[in-house]
Amino acid sequence: MTATLLVAAYYLLPMDSAFTVTTVIVLVGGVVAVAVLLSWQIYTITLSPRPGLKAMEAMAVTAPLFVLLYATACFLLEHSASGSFSEPLSRTDALYFAMTVFSTVGFGDITACSEPARLLTTGQITLNLLLLSVAARLLASAVQRGRQRQGLSAGPGESDSTS
Repeated sequence: MTATLLVAAYYLLPMDSAFTVTTVIVLVGGVVAVAVLLSWQIYTITLSPRPGLKAMEAMAVTAPLFVLLYATACFLLEHSASGSFSEPLSRTDALYFAMTVFSTVGFGDITACSEPARLLTTGQITLNLLLLSVAARLLASAVQRGRQRQGLSAGPGESDSTS
């Protein structure tokens, strides 16, 4: 439900500002907010009666938020500096580009052409690797701690129930 609301906000909120230093600061602030949100979620996972489910919920919010932050930045960059990407980006194109970069598929049909676009994409790739590896490990550890706190020995793929 949260991911749906985030995508709806992405399409409905006005995005007519230019890509400026303020945009970069907001993007960095957004990434920090994602890290803080993830940290809070990791803490709540350890206290949850169903830590495995809570961890899946955490990723279901964190990953879309992260991708949408970068899609917004790509969209604003292209509309501020036409030609930053290999083709003009609609909101859907920007989301598609951010998602292909996030998923490491990178079809190559839309590419970063300008130096700012390449820096933005490089930043996303770097943070993707951290999000996908470090965050996944932290979430898995939080699930394990949550299960240990409850005295559960359920492993990956096993039920979180206490019955």
